[in-house]
Amino acid sequence: MGMEVRLLLVGRNERGLVADGVKHYLDRLGRSLPVEQVVLPEAGRGDPAYQQRTESERILAAIRPGEKVVVLDERGAHLTSTQFAARLGGWRDQGVRKVVFVIGGAYGMTDEVRQKADLVLALSAMTFPHQLVRVLFAEQLYRAMAILQGGPYHH
Repeated sequence: MGMEVRLLLVGRNERGLVADGVKHYLDRLGRSLPVEQVVLPEAGRGDPAYQQRTESERILAAIRPGEKVVVLDERGAHLTSTQFAARLGGWRDQGVRKVVFVIGGAYGMTDEVRQKADLVLALSAMTFPHQLVRVLFAEQLYRAMAILQGGPYHH
C-alpha cells in the first residue's frame, strides 16, 4: 500500500487474548501494511481528569509531524468498513505516507487530541474496554486492506 502505519496505544503491553488477537490480524496484514505498535504508559493514579490530561499529553508528544492522525473515540464518525477502507484508499491515492491511529486509555482523550485528528472514528455506539478496542480495530484495519485489495475476506 506504500503507507506506514503506527498504532499509539495507551495502557500496557497486553498478554493473552488481547495480544493474541491483535497479533493475529496484524500478522495477516503482513508486508502489505506493516504496523508499528507504540504503547504509552497509563497515568496510573489521580482522578479521571488528571489521568485523561496526562495521557493526552503523552499522545500529543508521540504524534510525528506529517502523520495523518486518526483518533478512536466513541463520539467520532460512524463509518462502515467499506467507508473506512475508502478513506484509507483515498489518503493512499493522495500520496499520504504516514498514518497514526490513536487508542486512548480508560478515561478517553482531551479535546486537544481530537482537534489534532484528521479523522475521529467511532468503532461502535457501544462502549468497549480500551484493550478490546485494540483487537476490534486491528480486525477492521485488516478488513480495510482486504477490501482495497479486492480479497474475499470482507464477504
